[in-house]
Amino acid sequence: MGALTGKKVAILATDGFEQVELTEPMEKVKAAGADVDIVSLESGEIQGMNHDEKGDMFTVDKTINDVSAEDYNGLILPGGVLNPDTLRTNDKAVQFVRDFFVQHKPVSAICHGPWMLVEADVLEGRTVTSFPSIKTDILNAGGNWVDEEVVVDQGLTTSRTPDDMEAFCKKVVEELREGKHDRQTP
Repeated sequence: MGALTGKKVAILATDGFEQVELTEPMEKVKAAGADVDIVSLESGEIQGMNHDEKGDMFTVDKTINDVSAEDYNGLILPGGVLNPDTLRTNDKAVQFVRDFFVQHKPVSAICHGPWMLVEADVLEGRTVTSFPSIKTDILNAGGNWVDEEVVVDQGLTTSRTPDDMEAFCKKVVEELREGKHDRQTP
């Protein structure tokens, strides 16, 4: 039995996500025993990206209209520029992210993924990292931005780029294993 057996994890993504930022955490979480759903805005398939080149297509398991944070033990937010920029314009997707914080469940975001945390207004007083280009957005949202490989703040795991993937995935699994965390509700 894996460390995450019996746990269910959502990966929120849409077209334009950085492929490795979805596939690597998904593989590690599944290998640890969790069930994983790719949640998106619409059913069908979503387009992965390998930096600025099209990657593979991925099947959506559930739409944002059919899920609740109550259905999951944790959430993963991959980056890519287009992915979080599109997701943050969808009120249901933003509320889905916010609900994980209200329920004190682990959330992990990498690269541009923390844009969803800015939009969900859950960064006040938290220490996080991200792709450097969204540092100002994080600071303006009340977060404390640091340039580190991986940062964990009360169940919120963040990393900068695919170069940080090994450390990111390790902490994602650890935080999901620990489960609920004490933290302030937004």
